[in-house]
Amino acid sequence: MKILVTGVAGFIGMSVARALLERGDEVVGIDNINDYYDVQLKYDRLKQIEDYDNFTFIKMDIADRDTMEELFKTQNFQRVFNSAAQAGVRYSLQNPHAYVDSNLVGFVNILEGCRHNGVEHLVYASSSSVYGANTSMPFSVHDNVDHQVSLYAATKKSNELMAHTYSHLYNIPTTGLRFFTVYGPWGRPDMSPSLFTGAILRGEPINVFNEGKMQRDFTYIDDIVEGVVRVIDKVATPNPDYDSNKPDPGTSFAPYRVYNIGNNDVVQLMDFIETIENTVGKKAEKNMMGMQDGDVVATYANIDDLMDAVGFKPSTSLKEGIQKFVDWYREYHSL
Repeated sequence: MKILVTGVAGFIGMSVARALLERGDEVVGIDNINDYYDVQLKYDRLKQIEDYDNFTFIKMDIADRDTMEELFKTQNFQRVFNSAAQAGVRYSLQNPHAYVDSNLVGFVNILEGCRHNGVEHLVYASSSSVYGANTSMPFSVHDNVDHQVSLYAATKKSNELMAHTYSHLYNIPTTGLRFFTVYGPWGRPDMSPSLFTGAILRGEPINVFNEGKMQRDFTYIDDIVEGVVRVIDKVATPNPDYDSNKPDPGTSFAPYRVYNIGNNDVVQLMDFIETIENTVGKKAEKNMMGMQDGDVVATYANIDDLMDAVGFKPSTSLKEGIQKFVDWYREYHSL
């Protein structure tokens, strides 16, 4: 198939693009290479896929309406995977407009491109952060998610609402994927695996928020990729049992679906840190700190719907995943 991957210089975007290229799909990847974090890492990710004959990279911004219209009009994509977004919960507290431009304006441009150019299936990155103030564990796509606690989360929830509207009005199959704390080689430097591993290796202290009383559903990148690729192939359909008197947030009368992709295994933050310490062979000096605005105490994914839909469940253990990540981190940073 011919597939558009947005945010292709990002962690998840590059990893998914590589899997699609490996199986023979034609991939057009776009990215604006913004400087939210070190652009060299983004260019180094692109080097992992630039030699594939079936890959084309175009530097562009999904928020640019005219260039997006031209891209869709001339390329005739069959499927689209949108992983382009302004990422980060904490950054959204200081730079809200960046999230509006990329996550809202950019997403409308993608929806419009799909609408006017016969795209068969749009799969897009949502986030576990949409669960917000919900503390009912594990999080289910059938839960109500109307109480976000960061602008980043609100834009991701907005993407789901916008996608549903286009699925209803224009019969565009859309599937949203709520990712749960993705980690692994080529991961973002502002995420805890990179921050903790780098600091421990350099003998610097790490900041441990909420006094370490945090839980996360850490999900290894290879598992995320496998799930995304399977979902790209599984075109969203209406739920024949949908009851408008008892609306189900995870499905619809329209060709619209939402799935969690997580490891389905909650990990204590202090256990996560200990796993990195054991892998590195060095103890961390810890700055115990309070809770951060916009953050949540725990995430934990119910993935029953994903398993039912595409027959997949993540299988990489935390110990195995951290070992692969630390090995990559040491090599990439020459530590």
